[in-house]
Amino acid sequence: MKRTLLIALRMTVLSLLALGVVYPLIVTGIARLAFPTASKGSLIERESALVGSEHIGQSFEADRYFHSRPSAAGDGYDAMASSASNLAPTSQQLVDDVKRRVDAIVDGEVDVRPGYVPVDLVTASGSGLDPDISPDSAMLQVKRAAKARSLDAEVVRALVRDHISERQLGFLGERRVNVLELNLALDALSSR
Repeated sequence: MKRTLLIALRMTVLSLLALGVVYPLIVTGIARLAFPTASKGSLIERESALVGSEHIGQSFEADRYFHSRPSAAGDGYDAMASSASNLAPTSQQLVDDVKRRVDAIVDGEVDVRPGYVPVDLVTASGSGLDPDISPDSAMLQVKRAAKARSLDAEVVRALVRDHISERQLGFLGERRVNVLELNLALDALSSR
């Protein structure tokens, strides 16, 4: 029995070392070599300061910035509380939230009517952390952002067009605009 216990103990220690230390180190090393940016969280830095990740949404509320989708994650874009609202289409709370958001967009944007607000600007994504908006949502915000920065709207519109990501492999997903990257490009344009 003592011999069996020692064998079991050795196998446990070897398994812990192999699967808990060696294997993760090998996989992490391969990921760092094959995907150096993604394996570090796809972090975006400007002037040696971390400004965010290209895969995690952030809240932008100032008129000079393009606004992200609403977030249902905790207090807003909290990666530790990532979740959807889980409200059904028949939920009165969802209906009220969407109406409130549509009204806020109509009041805050330039020349926008309630029936022309893209759905992604008034509903949270499945994770609550979506970093992207649709090209239509970005174009809807051009006049406000341009006015707040005293820029020509056509220049800002061209910047949006430059930041549209196409569907993956030409058919997967939707065309999209990363809000953080667009706002950083807008800051760079304004500082010239």
